[in-house]
Amino acid sequence: MSETMPREYEDVRISVPWGHIAGRWYGERNLRPILAIHGWLDNLGTWDTLIPLLPQHIGIFCIDLPGHGCSSHYPKGIPYHGIDYVNVIIRVMKEYKWQKVSLLAHSLGSIVCFTYASLYPRTVDMLIAVDAIKGINLPPEYQLKLLRTSAEKTLVEDERTEKSIMYEPPSYTYEQLKQVLYEGSNRSVDIDNCKYLLNRNVTKSIKFPEKYFFSRDGRLKYYIPLPTQPALILEMAKRIKNVPYLVIKGSLSNFIGEDSNEVIAVLRQNNRHFEFHEIDGTHHVHLNNAAECAAVINPFINAHRPAMPNTWAVDDDDGVAKKRNRNGARERFRWLRSKL
Repeated sequence: MSETMPREYEDVRISVPWGHIAGRWYGERNLRPILAIHGWLDNLGTWDTLIPLLPQHIGIFCIDLPGHGCSSHYPKGIPYHGIDYVNVIIRVMKEYKWQKVSLLAHSLGSIVCFTYASLYPRTVDMLIAVDAIKGINLPPEYQLKLLRTSAEKTLVEDERTEKSIMYEPPSYTYEQLKQVLYEGSNRSVDIDNCKYLLNRNVTKSIKFPEKYFFSRDGRLKYYIPLPTQPALILEMAKRIKNVPYLVIKGSLSNFIGEDSNEVIAVLRQNNRHFEFHEIDGTHHVHLNNAAECAAVINPFINAHRPAMPNTWAVDDDDGVAKKRNRNGARERFRWLRSKL
């Protein structure tokens, strides 16, 4: 199979108390996959251009975070909080009975994975973070303003949701939606790549059959972020020891700035397999420049989640695949158990 051919996948749902978490599992199903977590207001479509380029020996399990994509929205009156997304990783691990987790993340997803890894470092065997490590530490007066806005606007969105039962939200043509998403991302998502995020982000209008409206939860715009205090972030970074950690920065993005240098230094000191790469592109560098990202991600995956040892042989006489001897089968079983 060519590296650029689409990978087979299965759409799945994980039951949760408020509904379900939607996911898409690409490739190998008999081995613990890499769990992929998207960024704020995005969805699992963010990985569509990258996944065909990643190693084929390991599956990629992409999820839509609550309120995003095809995952259930929170019940009316319940705000979104960053720590809820950390709990999503735990819920997925419990669902599949994983003892460890390999993580691939972008933006908010990277911050969530950094937080999870600081709380449960021994359960993480690999972390790939695209264009974010930690949240931006804002001045106290600005944080107070955000908290007030979050409290007030969340109530407004609850009222809007009630009205949406009778009245549709504003709708747009598909081409208009692409432009809205392009501008809304600060032109981070190339206009031709907006379709990958729109596929799971819009609903067809009943009132205007040729138009669509955004279906993600409006309360997401006012979620409560994870902690950003510098002293706390440094302590969190110190807890992440001996975890293979790859960070990719988009060259045109400021999400990883000078205020991340001290955290990066701690991560590098505590993790001998820490890597930092800057790749030409915007905040959505993995979506717009997937080939260059894959060029650094693939060796990292192959080093820390290598392909399963070969336990099959091809008979030179008839070309029929045959199993190796029982010792080889037992070796494969022991290796598989270590990766579950």
